Amino acid sequence: MSESLLDIRNLNVSFQTFAGTVNAVRGVSLTLEKGETLALVGESGSGKSVTCRSVMGLLSKNATIEQGEILFRGSNLLAKSDKEMQRIRGKEISMIFQNPMTALNPTMTIGKQVAEPLRLHQKFSRTAARRQAQELLELVGIPSSTKRLNDYPHQFSGGQRQRIVTAIALACGPEILIADEPTTALDVTIQAQILELLKELRHTTSIIFITHDLGVVANVADRVAVMYGGRIVEIGKVEEIFYNPQHPYTWGLLRSMPTLDDKDGELYAIPGSPPDLLSPAPGDLFATRNEYALQVDAHYEPPLFQVSPTHYAATWLLDDRAPSVIVPEAIAARRQYYRQRQTGLTAKEGLL
Repeated sequence: MSESLLDIRNLNVSFQTFAGTVNAVRGVSLTLEKGETLALVGESGSGKSVTCRSVMGLLSKNATIEQGEILFRGSNLLAKSDKEMQRIRGKEISMIFQNPMTALNPTMTIGKQVAEPLRLHQKFSRTAARRQAQELLELVGIPSSTKRLNDYPHQFSGGQRQRIVTAIALACGPEILIADEPTTALDVTIQAQILELLKELRHTTSIIFITHDLGVVANVADRVAVMYGGRIVEIGKVEEIFYNPQHPYTWGLLRSMPTLDDKDGELYAIPGSPPDLLSPAPGDLFATRNEYALQVDAHYEPPLFQVSPTHYAATWLLDDRAPSVIVPEAIAARRQYYRQRQTGLTAKEGLL
């Protein structure tokens, strides 16, 4: 039986703004097993990053955790003091932040920035930390790593900076690595390299991979949790999400993935706009964008229905009383995409 490293239970997070209270995360429950890669997928504002920043204890001052527990190896992180969390962050749980351009200090050399967590958490000497920093840069694929320790962030490309941020996150050998949109704003070649690096890390580290693009997780994740409007609307093994998606929002995400079969050049976009979490409408928040919405969606939010022992989806279409709905034909092309990714085709062959 797999061992659960992280257990998020009924997490609710709100933000106080001048306009009122924003309920950013609503009843999220997740587990991360040892040696697993879990992808959190959804549009901007769906609650992915807020959920993970709650794990790190890095929420802004106007945030409030209204309810829930975050258990790391059975210990509730939400009950820990700031000093206790400082000992955990970077050592046992690390995070690759979204923008490598701003995640690095422009006034410090790369060598000092990579060595800093080693000196803070592992009490390495200056010489030992620098030697380990060089090995970490080599691990993440920075060429001439010994010479480049004295370089500054502006002397590296965007892809190299992303690798450096990854090296910093890996410095102390964390049990959990949270990667927040690590491939955003990178070209497809560098994107493929970062994804390959994360795949290699799966042997030693459990990973939470945050992305808005369902396509990039096809050959990286073990399980996928799809988030919308601050809650999880579908969760399952990666093959279940690609082969047997159940939620109309997941269908939309899959349809929006470009493939080689899209010959007309037009990309699908989910109609409408993300929900207003300041004044949320009653019922299912996706109802106004859902062409398959039922009358009940306007009044009641659906629970998570069980599709299989490992697959759940929050849609009234899974209720025994709901009419049958045929999955859009466009999803079939995406299933083929997943099969191609699983057989090892690369970005160079036009599939990223």
